[in-house]
Amino acid sequence: MSKSSPAITHLRSRPVAVGHLRAFEAVARHLNFRIASEELALTQSAVSRQIQALEDEVGVPLFLRHTRAVELTSAGAQLLRTLLPALERIDGTVRQIRQSAGRQSVAVTTWASFASMWLIPRLEAFQQSHPGIDIRIDATDTAVDLETADVDLALRYSLPGGPVRGAQRLFGEQLALVASPWLLKSGQAIRQPADVAHFTLIEAGDAHRTQHMEWLTWRRWFQTQGLLNLEPKRWLYFNYAHQIVQAALTGQGVALARMPLIADSLASGDLVEVLPGHRLDSPLAYWLLVGPRSAQRPEVKAFSDWLQAEAARTRVTVGEVPDTDLCDDLG
Repeated sequence: MSKSSPAITHLRSRPVAVGHLRAFEAVARHLNFRIASEELALTQSAVSRQIQALEDEVGVPLFLRHTRAVELTSAGAQLLRTLLPALERIDGTVRQIRQSAGRQSVAVTTWASFASMWLIPRLEAFQQSHPGIDIRIDATDTAVDLETADVDLALRYSLPGGPVRGAQRLFGEQLALVASPWLLKSGQAIRQPADVAHFTLIEAGDAHRTQHMEWLTWRRWFQTQGLLNLEPKRWLYFNYAHQIVQAALTGQGVALARMPLIADSLASGDLVEVLPGHRLDSPLAYWLLVGPRSAQRPEVKAFSDWLQAEAARTRVTVGEVPDTDLCDDLG
């Protein structure tokens, strides 16, 4: 006698109605059909029908219904974990659209360290001169495609030839040895490169994993100073440039920091440059890229012009000599 074939479950693949998901989220949050129905301005029977329809679509019960209580099943808890952040993102986007309706706004993508150390401290000046323009900053380490994303401008950091065609160079980069004034007063004097070994040295923990980030390492600085075998008192590693500088500001060691990002801290005296004659040149640069769909909007042009003016001030502050070849758009 041949074995009978196992039953095959045909899973439904059509999209689940958003109304059903809203009803499910409300009931799951309150664990009460009556309270959920009042919140949704629906009758209790209508909410019950939506939950039943959702369970039919999913194929398993989402709630255990007791005489006086409601309890999520494991499948219901699994669905809720996925649904909550999705609904929050949708609601947040809708709020943002409602708030910005009829207003001028500019969306900028950049990485967190540049946003916190260079862009945000300067934003108040732009807002004072352009009070009718809203700014949205999306800080992420992931490169955003300006052709498709809801973003107007990108501020990026790469080798020449890294950004796409049309990127405008804002400024280049040198690395400087910096520390807090009180750390330098309390420790041994740094008169020559080898003296840094008496201090904790701070750098990016992942710099050695990325080829172009090798330019930012203490090991490379040691090589340029002929100190291949130098070992410091200890190492302190961080993932982000703003963490490195924060550690230096609080006196935790000497950092090899990016000049464009610390120019303001040097000017204020919060950081002191150690061995200014021993800066390290970097081939990396900072770039502005304007999205093709946004370039003609006046508010985007205003913000782009302001960014370039601020970049010019940074070039003066760090003593960067203009290079006409590099200042042209990428070809």
